[in-house]
Amino acid sequence: MKYLVLLASLMFSPALFGQIQDPVHWVFESRHIKGNEFELTFKAKIDDGWKTYSPFQEYGEDAIAPIPTGIYYDEGTHFEAVGKLMESGNRKVAAEPLFDNLNVAYFTKNATFTQRVKVLDASKPITGYVESMACNDEMCLPPSSTDFSLLLEIPATTGQNTEPPVDENIAAAVEEHIDKPKEDFTEVEQLDALEAVPPPTDIEAPLKWTFDSKKVGEQEYELLFIASLEKGWTFYSQHTSPENGPVPTEFHFEKSGHFELLGPAREEGGKKKSGIDPFFGVNVVKFTEGPVTFTQRVRVLDSNLPITGYLTYMACDDSECLPPTDVDFSFGLAAGVAGQVQAFDPASGLKAIDQTVPSIRATYVEPLGNCGEENVARNSSLLWTFILGFAGGLLALLTPCVFPMIPLTVSFFTKSSQDRASGIRNALLYGLSIIVIYVSIGLMITAFFGEDALNLLSTNWIANTLFFIIFIAFAFSFFGFYEITLPSSWANKSDSMADRGGLLGIFFMAFTLAIVSFSCTGPIIGSALVQSATDKLGPFIVMLGFSSALALPFALFAAFPGWLNSLPKSGGWMNSVKVVLGFLELALALKFLSVADMTMHWNILPYEVFMGAWVLIFAAMTAYLFGFIRFPHDSPVQKLTATRGTFSFLSLALTIYLATGFFYNENTKSYNSLKLMSGLAPPATYNVFLPDTNKELDTRIKDRYPSFTKCANNLDCFKNYEEGVAYAKEVNKPILLDFTGYGCVNCRKTEEHIWVADEVKQKLSEEFVLVSLYVDDRKALKETLLSVPRQEKLRNVGNKWADFQIVNFEQNSQPLYVMMSPDERVLAAPRGYKEGVKEYAEFLECGLNTYEQVTEDKKKDKQDRRLGVN
Repeated sequence: MKYLVLLASLMFSPALFGQIQDPVHWVFESRHIKGNEFELTFKAKIDDGWKTYSPFQEYGEDAIAPIPTGIYYDEGTHFEAVGKLMESGNRKVAAEPLFDNLNVAYFTKNATFTQRVKVLDASKPITGYVESMACNDEMCLPPSSTDFSLLLEIPATTGQNTEPPVDENIAAAVEEHIDKPKEDFTEVEQLDALEAVPPPTDIEAPLKWTFDSKKVGEQEYELLFIASLEKGWTFYSQHTSPENGPVPTEFHFEKSGHFELLGPAREEGGKKKSGIDPFFGVNVVKFTEGPVTFTQRVRVLDSNLPITGYLTYMACDDSECLPPTDVDFSFGLAAGVAGQVQAFDPASGLKAIDQTVPSIRATYVEPLGNCGEENVARNSSLLWTFILGFAGGLLALLTPCVFPMIPLTVSFFTKSSQDRASGIRNALLYGLSIIVIYVSIGLMITAFFGEDALNLLSTNWIANTLFFIIFIAFAFSFFGFYEITLPSSWANKSDSMADRGGLLGIFFMAFTLAIVSFSCTGPIIGSALVQSATDKLGPFIVMLGFSSALALPFALFAAFPGWLNSLPKSGGWMNSVKVVLGFLELALALKFLSVADMTMHWNILPYEVFMGAWVLIFAAMTAYLFGFIRFPHDSPVQKLTATRGTFSFLSLALTIYLATGFFYNENTKSYNSLKLMSGLAPPATYNVFLPDTNKELDTRIKDRYPSFTKCANNLDCFKNYEEGVAYAKEVNKPILLDFTGYGCVNCRKTEEHIWVADEVKQKLSEEFVLVSLYVDDRKALKETLLSVPRQEKLRNVGNKWADFQIVNFEQNSQPLYVMMSPDERVLAAPRGYKEGVKEYAEFLECGLNTYEQVTEDKKKDKQDRRLGVN
């Protein structure tokens, strides 16, 4: 019965524990439409395997769900939005397994959002930030924000084109518009150049920009923009027309009264070519080698103020073009300061914050104790997928379509072969043929559907509703009301091929077995394939396990034919195996209906209904095994055999176990979540009968520490780091720092199946100060902060705690559990998501022992110093 339970319950999730990741990369553009109207474009390039979420979702604000992409503008009267935000790109709508299969809209690979605006004052840039959340198949990162600043210049006269025409003589025309450099230009001493901030991680940066300036008159300066170009790449001249072609290099200066531009920017150096561009099919002017220097002459009225702005360029190689890239610049002309990249405008008045804690950083690298934790992720899902398939194969052996074939086939090989060795060889080839046939089925399914489609099949509400109907049909087939078979002509054709003998004949004997046994093996194979469809190797691995179990007895009995005498005789017990499988198919069918129900919010299968149905199904299976229920192909149970009686009582025990899922857990104020049902049943919070309860707090602590509250499983906790540390010092207890999130699935698994255990909960409630920092908390901070180490703006509480985690622990995945002393020293290497109550309790116990030892050492050192003074 144990493997029957495994077949119905295995759902897997790998550990989350890794390095800092940034899978979504943003580029911002603007385009003049007409008059004072512009189109703002926000483009996202998304790394393979990741997704980000559409701004337009069906779920409400109160749902535990991924945070949709949001575009937020800084307030101002210098512009106004025209129309609604539009989106395009590789958009999909499907169930999100990381959020209880909630139906969500998301983008993979790329996304583009456009918004039309009307500019009322072109001297001021349109600023703001884009907030997005990224997830892959295993985890979600905290929401991150990227700032933008777009200075929109309204053309002086509509329709005027100041650029020279681009034709076959364009090279000559360009040269006429380029001023020759001053003779003393090369004699200017190059100042220390500061390199531009590179684009986000994983985006290619084939251009590196440096900036310089030189004084050429009493109030006149030349600003130098120097581009170093990687070999094999090109970028486009200012004189390339942007219509139907690439984006030319452009310079955008923030308008101010303390300087004025003197003519257009000159470009010189490098290797310039003109002609038809292979990507865009239009005439262009481009640079194929560097360095290239752009020179802009300015008249400066107040050299104490910097000249700021940004440049835009587009780069291509022989195979692709990168999105247009913006690089900020700032020229400080006072006292000969060279140009530099502007990370954030110092005049913005943002309050800087550095959350780096030196004692944490030092002891994170070398913790005070050794509790056996390593910063690695463990993924054993493929092993369990193989075990799932192997268990299915063992079940298939016991069905009336397969079991009688074992002695017949083995006897055929042993008697028709010239000697025992050749009989064993033929049986091994027969078993190997079975493996090849079923593994080929798994490979064909993967090749036909692809990894993304398989994952979609396992989460999409339409597919899950279809699976529900199919599994119901399989169940009634196993109950004996009808048979699902393949066309008989297939079996006849395969059998005629088997008569040829030799290797080909043996292969088609195995193929014939696969066809004629389909009525028994088909539902088992279908169940296993659906369960394995979330991994690209799943169908291959599950079919390898299934076929290995199916082929194993033919090889073993051919090698040891005497074992055949120990096999039970065929009979009615094989029909009983089919009926038991029918009950399991019926129970699994409800799992698929549950996925569709939660995705579409039908509210027809809450926790109580689902668990009640499972209790009834396994109670009916128990009644069948005891002989109280009969199906069409069953004969009356005259006597309860020892084997059937054993399975009857096991089924009864399982029914009683499932019924305990309705017990009320006083500690968690909810139903008793069963570990066996994790991933099968809907969450216990999705219920209709239990009322919400208000948790009581110690008002004496609450009055002094406002973030003191109730967290998971009714545990006291702090949601503010500083307050938690202050309280820990007050009560002289170690801290368990819990980096978590409202939408973190693996955080919930830890809380529901590990924190509820007495040996863990006792330590959390009595011996630690729990500090839970929610990295996806969108509550706005009182003021926007600037993270000094990361040079990023922190706008909400989640941003702040995510920044705290990154700068101190160099990770941004959750959950992350860190044990610290009240003086902010790390007691042991942090722990990510790992299953096992015992291991987690040992982790906490090790931290407590380390803290006690550290405390004793401090007391001894203090006493020694005191004695030394005396």
